[in-house]
Amino acid sequence: MPKMSQKTKNKYNARKVEFRGEVFDSKKELDRYIELLAMEQRGEIKNLKRQVEFELIPRQKKSDGHVERGCWYVADFSYEKDGKDVVEDVKGFRHSQAYNVFTIKRKLMLQKYGIEIKEV
Repeated sequence: MPKMSQKTKNKYNARKVEFRGEVFDSKKELDRYIELLAMEQRGEIKNLKRQVEFELIPRQKKSDGHVERGCWYVADFSYEKDGKDVVEDVKGFRHSQAYNVFTIKRKLMLQKYGIEIKEV
């Protein structure tokens, strides 16, 4: 049974959930992980990974010598299905500032890596 944290909320107000020693950003993300685990066990997908990082924009040095941090997208899940790589992101509320940021990162993923993020 997943443990729901009473104290820990992420920046989008979803409650973090712990399952088998791993922490998930929401119950919805955990539910999808359990589905993907079952799919992997049935052989429908393989190489399931969580929290996969993609660099979208590398760090850059400004003219004054200061460094501008890079920009990263962290996918909820990645796996192989039918010989193709799939990147998934579990989404809740789609009318928010957080979703607007995700939309930009989704477009950068397509531009830089040719990866279309599957929204669940």
